[in-house]
Amino acid sequence: MTMTAAPVGPQRYQEKYPATLEAAAQARRDIVLALAAWGLPQLVDVARQIVTELVANAVKHTDSATVGASITRTGTLSARIVVTDTSRTRPAPGTPDADEENGRGLVLVDALAHAWGSELVHGGKRVWAELRAGDSR
Repeated sequence: MTMTAAPVGPQRYQEKYPATLEAAAQARRDIVLALAAWGLPQLVDVARQIVTELVANAVKHTDSATVGASITRTGTLSARIVVTDTSRTRPAPGTPDADEENGRGLVLVDALAHAWGSELVHGGKRVWAELRAGDSR
């Protein structure tokens, strides 16, 4: 297994990506590799969907040149995904009409994550999602 992003430590992994359409796929790949290295396959499917939505939102709804993505192991069967960008606008779930094709990303994140939220930080914001294996929300 070869990981392209720089490991931060044995329980945390982070990388910055150019804010392009490819960023979500790159972040998804790196997050899945980290979970596999930590022996957490139970979190892979949910992590894939959540990191894809959060990174895609950062690329689509901000003018950030780069988007950061990290995953931190927070327990035996839990992890936290964080996506950062330079926007100071906090995300809010949409309420799309039934026939609209977009606007459900944060609704999906809310349904899949144990918890999620956002916070303003120096230089922008971070959006986070807590994952727990076996979580039945």
